[in-house]
Amino acid sequence: MKIRHQVLFAGLLAPLTVHAQDTRAPVDQIPQIAVTGRGEIKVSPDRATIQVSVQTRAVTAAAAAAENASKQQGVLAALRKLGLGNDQLSTINYNVYPEQRYEQGKEPVIVGYNVTNTILVDVRKLDQVGPVIDAALANGANMITSLQFYASNTEAARRTAIATAIDKARADAEAAARAARGSLGTLLEINIGAYSPQPPRPMVMMRAAAAQADTPINPGEETLSVEVNTRWKFIPGQ
Repeated sequence: MKIRHQVLFAGLLAPLTVHAQDTRAPVDQIPQIAVTGRGEIKVSPDRATIQVSVQTRAVTAAAAAAENASKQQGVLAALRKLGLGNDQLSTINYNVYPEQRYEQGKEPVIVGYNVTNTILVDVRKLDQVGPVIDAALANGANMITSLQFYASNTEAARRTAIATAIDKARADAEAAARAARGSLGTLLEINIGAYSPQPPRPMVMMRAAAAQADTPINPGEETLSVEVNTRWKFIPGQ
């Protein structure tokens, strides 16, 4: 658990004009201690997304596209046999671009066309990640351009991280108050930032020419962190 904090004392400002209807000082004129706390918690991923690509090359764009379509249909059929529904398979990129040959002093010459079709596979059972990769590569895919693990429900973990961050912020504020020969008063303000999961881990794979063993997958753990900003009343010592 890492805690990053900063301590700020706000001194008393000029005396206030007393009004009959309200003699309380505005919040920003109360001596304060401001502390930022950070809470972190480990969560275990339970899902994954995989980007599966089929890349083909031919002399004409039409031929490259036709070959690509045939192979991608084979990939989709293989994944459906694993129990994946259409709501778990979506096309996210389709690209056709010419391959050119360059010679000094001459105009570029198109020598072929490349077609890339990428689908996003939403895997809802982690024990299917390896079989999905193997089935895709065995049935026409030649690139796995991304593998990302994630936790589908992080609400409970986020609340735990918030509570930890607030506890740490209070402890730091109390330490600062004691060091300043005073004591910590009531909580004046608290702001909770958005949670920050760790960045996804990219992965790139190419299909081997020979048969390959089952792909081992280890999702590990993710670190979920939440930052809170707090302001507390400071009670100066006598």
